[in-house]
Amino acid sequence: MASGTADDRTPRVLVVWCPDWPVVAVTGDDPVAVTEGGRILACSEGARAAGVRQGQRLKLAQRLCPELELRDRDPEAETRRFEPVVAAVEAFTPRVEVIRPGLCAIPVKGPGRYFGGEEALAAKVGRAVADALGQPLVPDAVPGAPAVEERQPTAPPPAATAPRARVGVADGLFAAVLAARAGVLVPAGRTAEFLASYPVSALGDEALAELLGRLGLPTVGAFAALPAESVADRFGPSGTVAHRLARGLQPRPLVLRDEEPDLAVEQRFDPPEPSAEPLVFVARALAEQLHQRLAGAGLTCRRVAVEVACADGRTASRLWRHEGRLSATALAERVRWQLQAWQGAGTFTGTGDGDGDGNGNGEGREDTGFTLLRLAPDGLSPDQGRQLALWGQAVADDRVERAVARVQAVLGHAGLRRIEPAGGRGPGEQAVKVPWGEPYEAAVPADAPWPGRLPEVWPAVVLREPAPVRVLDGAGRPVMVDGRAGVSARPALVVVRGREERVDGWTGPWPAVEYWWDQSLARRRARFQVVVEGGRALLLTVEGGAWYLEAGYD
Repeated sequence: MASGTADDRTPRVLVVWCPDWPVVAVTGDDPVAVTEGGRILACSEGARAAGVRQGQRLKLAQRLCPELELRDRDPEAETRRFEPVVAAVEAFTPRVEVIRPGLCAIPVKGPGRYFGGEEALAAKVGRAVADALGQPLVPDAVPGAPAVEERQPTAPPPAATAPRARVGVADGLFAAVLAARAGVLVPAGRTAEFLASYPVSALGDEALAELLGRLGLPTVGAFAALPAESVADRFGPSGTVAHRLARGLQPRPLVLRDEEPDLAVEQRFDPPEPSAEPLVFVARALAEQLHQRLAGAGLTCRRVAVEVACADGRTASRLWRHEGRLSATALAERVRWQLQAWQGAGTFTGTGDGDGDGNGNGEGREDTGFTLLRLAPDGLSPDQGRQLALWGQAVADDRVERAVARVQAVLGHAGLRRIEPAGGRGPGEQAVKVPWGEPYEAAVPADAPWPGRLPEVWPAVVLREPAPVRVLDGAGRPVMVDGRAGVSARPALVVVRGREERVDGWTGPWPAVEYWWDQSLARRRARFQVVVEGGRALLLTVEGGAWYLEAGYD
């Protein structure tokens, strides 16, 4: 098995993993699951016991567990709830990297020496995290120092038996994450052995894993045994990175520099800024400057430190790790999540409201408010470049992002919105307005089957609120629709704002019965398309015996 050289040693890393953290951050009775992109992102133990798994489609999950309660993902709540855990780990070293809410890492070298070794450090961190979560310490959550062959899993352990938080130690972040999931401390220099029995899908490259499987290399150990030169020739840069991870090395060799360039960007506020929201807009501009400085130096970074300071002398800093290019919008989101988490944890309670109660109604004081926002890149490495789209589309996207940042700085974060497709039956339900830069995932995909959905000839005008109308038959009686979608008579007149219009043609109904399982939300309605005199087409809805004008066609 290949190993690293003296200049290519992989640092020891301790990882704290909180299973199913998206579920922890939302409220709901067990069984509950958090969804993203029309699939299950995370689920509770009760849902898992019923057969619900990460990555399942919602229909399958609800069929396996009819009482399953679904919740949309809330990244802000995840960050806010994870802040006490990060603060507990930060007591051992300020170099805490938040990989994502629910997963953080620290280097072992310094803290391990101070706290009496890796075992002692892992035990102390495990106890601190358990106290921060307000839960009893689970013995398996704190690793000892077993030999790899005694505790090495043959596959990633099922989360069904995982405690609320686990600690793992190994060479490098990749292996340390897997060690945390297994709850083990991998001895130094034996990380490759620990990884050997994992499937190649654990490397995180689906295309590479599929190809290796077809080549008869189903495990990480089989892939790691290949010569590095042959892997580079056959699989290119991405294969080389995966091969180094499989061998227990860092993703790329260390690049020694005589002097680390100072590429940090910052904005000072004089007078102090009392609100956190403007800092989000400033963060977008600073992120653009940071990208430009990195590009000018031919570098990229794996981590970004978000640092803030207040007029009363308080400061706070947090490292965010990312893979690939962290856009200005994504970095601004992380700044917003972190500020909200700090305020929720009481780090900056009362900032800018003057009276210290945090409600923003006090008289301003000179010793309150934010005075500094700083973004500092960390983990610098040579930039290998990125593939541009045809006809300079990537450059155009960057220009759009910069223009959006300037407009939002004037109109506010929600002042500029984009239209996203959403699931629904009526025209007003099939599109939603989302603030630019905010992620959006429909609870049910827009292209999912929607019984009673209108055919794809969409109205040109959709009313904000449906307008009451009357629909009459030839004898002047109201037209009714029964429970079996039967029409009492042919529509002959539509009365809109007191004006009668003759119906020249009509089609329908399209009945829709929604939320029949919840009496507070249950709806039964039907839609009609009618053509009135003059060739104008209308979309009408009947619900509870009342008719409404919902939209109009050109």
